[in-house]
Amino acid sequence: MTTRHTLGLSCALLILSAGGGQAQAPHPCAADAAAKAPALIRLHVDDAELAKGAAVDPTVKVLPPIKALKGNGRFDVLELRAHIYKADYRLRFLYAQIKGSCVLMGQEIIEASDPY
Repeated sequence: MTTRHTLGLSCALLILSAGGGQAQAPHPCAADAAAKAPALIRLHVDDAELAKGAAVDPTVKVLPPIKALKGNGRFDVLELRAHIYKADYRLRFLYAQIKGSCVLMGQEIIEASDPY
């Protein structure tokens, strides 16, 4: 076995041991967030920008929950990334923690660029 193969195998084993070797189950509302992402992009930009091409990365990242504005509830936060022409965007969807349902409570879109 060459040094490169040994190094690659060592890295793969390290990654598996760090994650416990188990893949996390997707969030129950991940598909809903991915389906809503294109509509949020269309709401934010004009048709001329969309004509240049828009792409939403289907990877849904689950972030730590946040406290609801009222009461004692919490919201699950799901994040996706999108790209239009020369701009990248971060999209977040906030879902109420109600078992068996995907109640969308909020959404945000922020351009990931430095305006200064």
